[in-house]
Amino acid sequence: MHLSQSQGPKPSNATISFSLEWAMNNSSAFPTQGRKEFENESLGKDRDHQPEAPRFEWDFSLSTVVSSGANAAVSDALGVIEFDPSNTFVANGGIARKIRIYDLKSLLPHDDIQLSSIRWKPGSGGRLLGSGDYDGVVTEYDLERKLPVFERDEHGGKRVWSVDYSHWYTFVGASGSDDGTMQTWDERCGSGVCVAKVQPSAARSSVCCVEFNPSGDSLIAIGCADRKAYTYDVRTMDAPLHVFEGHTKTVTYVRFLDTGTMVSAGTDGCLKLWNISDSRLIRTYKGHKNGRSFVGLSVWRYGGLFGCGSENNKVFVYDKRWD
Repeated sequence: MHLSQSQGPKPSNATISFSLEWAMNNSSAFPTQGRKEFENESLGKDRDHQPEAPRFEWDFSLSTVVSSGANAAVSDALGVIEFDPSNTFVANGGIARKIRIYDLKSLLPHDDIQLSSIRWKPGSGGRLLGSGDYDGVVTEYDLERKLPVFERDEHGGKRVWSVDYSHWYTFVGASGSDDGTMQTWDERCGSGVCVAKVQPSAARSSVCCVEFNPSGDSLIAIGCADRKAYTYDVRTMDAPLHVFEGHTKTVTYVRFLDTGTMVSAGTDGCLKLWNISDSRLIRTYKGHKNGRSFVGLSVWRYGGLFGCGSENNKVFVYDKRWD
């Protein structure tokens, strides 16, 4: 049996044409006269009823070959193949009265995916984990089921630098990308429909970080390659509420320290502490080395401490209370 189709999406009403071939070794089973009458009758029917041409065609390529072993005998012929409902495993059985189960992912070729951001989903009890990758795809995984349960690709294939979830509406998430946008999406909508999209920089500078205010209000902070940080109200995304200017290079991270202050990090080798309400710079912290890489930024909320990595293989911790 041969299945031939050209590449393209398969519509719901697509018809597939099959070309069947049999080797007829015992043609004498049909009398000559009867065979001619049969052929003439068939030709007449074919003239009256021409077969409908296939509407779409695909070309399928072989992905993998699974063998039961180099010394497989004729008795190992397979009679059935079945996938489990989650499409995680495939089982086969045959004349040998053996059932073999394979992990489907281990059989199929796959490309390595580089992740740029991961974030636990609030309120999931550690069960759901979101990620962004270098191909611009945001994926949410169910760790108990070991399956992706949500996926969206709305950044045009541009790298997603950062992913976060709202602590106010936990079904709302946000992602920042090299396409120069920050997008918020609602997973309850089909395929995570984009709820809002903002482009902080007119030059479409990369959005390197996004963070919802963990205190539970509607504020979200953004750090950009245009050397600025921004805050927006997720309910009205027409314009930023605040713009924080002071870094001389890309803002790589933003973190809420408490209800009134925010910390930003940049590749200018500085951490900056801001008063959110009036966008005022409170203090600049220096000591670590950061002129090129994303070295991380973590905060101890309400404890007044925040720390980052350094390009000299050290970790630096700063205290908000220092003068």
